[in-house]
Amino acid sequence: QLQASGGGLVQAGGSLRLSCVSSRSIFRATVLAWYREAPGKQRELVASLTSDSGERNYPDSVKGRFAISRDNAKNTVYLQMDNLNPEDTGVYYCKVSWWKTTYWGQGTLVTVSS
Repeated sequence: QLQASGGGLVQAGGSLRLSCVSSRSIFRATVLAWYREAPGKQRELVASLTSDSGERNYPDSVKGRFAISRDNAKNTVYLQMDNLNPEDTGVYYCKVSWWKTTYWGQGTLVTVSS
């Protein structure tokens, strides 16, 4: 249902843009989000977008560097990541929720070298 892409190897200070394409229309999605799972750590939320309010939320660790956005016409959720550092390394997952339904993408690996 969700296909994530855009991960890769990047040097510290670099940028990546992740994409998450949905096979289902995201026009009526209630919450769109990105999570990451670093080696040996629990999965954590790195960005969320609530549709009805337009509110975006980020943890302090990525605030000012990451930005979540959507393109309803393409059924795609993006995560722009700038000024990356090695602590951003991990598998990134997208999650899209509609009323009563939530799908996760398969994950895309981001590796940031120092």
